[in-house]
Amino acid sequence: MTPIRGNFPGILVITLSCFIQSAASYNPHRAEPSTPKKLQYLLEPPVQVEVAGRRGDNVTLPCILRIKPNHYKIKWTKLDPEHLGQQNIIMISNANAFKPYGPLGRRASLLRAHTMDASLLLSHLELGDDGRYQCELINGIEDENIVITLKIEGVVFPYQSQQGRYKFNFPEAKLACAEQDGMLASYSQLYRAWTEGLDWCNAGWIHDGTVHYPIVHPRPVCGGNLPAGIRSYGPKNKNHDRFDAFCFTSQIPGSVFYITGSFSYDQAVHACKRQGSALALVGQLYAAWRFQKYDQCNGGWLKDGSVRFPIASPRKRCGGVQEAGVRTFGFPSKTTHLYGAYCYR
Repeated sequence: MTPIRGNFPGILVITLSCFIQSAASYNPHRAEPSTPKKLQYLLEPPVQVEVAGRRGDNVTLPCILRIKPNHYKIKWTKLDPEHLGQQNIIMISNANAFKPYGPLGRRASLLRAHTMDASLLLSHLELGDDGRYQCELINGIEDENIVITLKIEGVVFPYQSQQGRYKFNFPEAKLACAEQDGMLASYSQLYRAWTEGLDWCNAGWIHDGTVHYPIVHPRPVCGGNLPAGIRSYGPKNKNHDRFDAFCFTSQIPGSVFYITGSFSYDQAVHACKRQGSALALVGQLYAAWRFQKYDQCNGGWLKDGSVRFPIASPRKRCGGVQEAGVRTFGFPSKTTHLYGAYCYR
């Protein structure tokens, strides 16, 4: 299994007991097989199969036949509890040909490294590809399957409206993340971020329509004396209830750079244009900080009107905080406040 690579504030060891007491109170619906039967045709995978990749990568999801029936089909499906049915099928193949289905099918092919290989090759990974995939052998007598987990390596970041705290309903939170080069994080992505040190006292929507917030350092203003963990509000009304958002993004194809100056927002827009670029999105700045170790000790405008700066190597003169992270000045006046510019190209 590929180790998780991260650089969140306050990396520390979290005891299992803390997770049991506070993080495990929310259990997203996952269809786990009760007692897996012994496989006859497919090669038994390791106890836990996880493939990791970043946005834009190509990955292979392994599925090997040990015995080839006379007549059979291989069906690859993404196991998505929110969208069951035909749209989850990626590909159906036999010994001679294959037929792709849906958006994933257009980026999928069979590896076919040898005659017993039914592995799936996914190209140009996207943020939404994270999840569980099933390789199923169908022969009309005794079907069997294995399940592979694909983990998109990335970074979770909290996002708040320009109007202030708790302004997004669920559709608005989903749109806000997309506008910042991300998508709403899954519970497992938020949990991984918490284990890496993400500590945030405002509750936010995640991908399944539930609301949570991660606490590493318990304090009275953030849930009182509860132990560290993922605090959960559970499912909320997606149209009427309002919270912040937890977004997820991954590596970016371009790069973020800083232009020194004292710019109003509009001046920062033009400064980036003169360099053949545009003001960076929040997700792009987080991705540069996470994957490129981007470090700049100056506040700069971003496209959404916020002012932030990324710190990979903490030091006293750069925010005065001991942990690495992306610092924010919020959403200052676009005309009276002057900062540099973070551009992306």
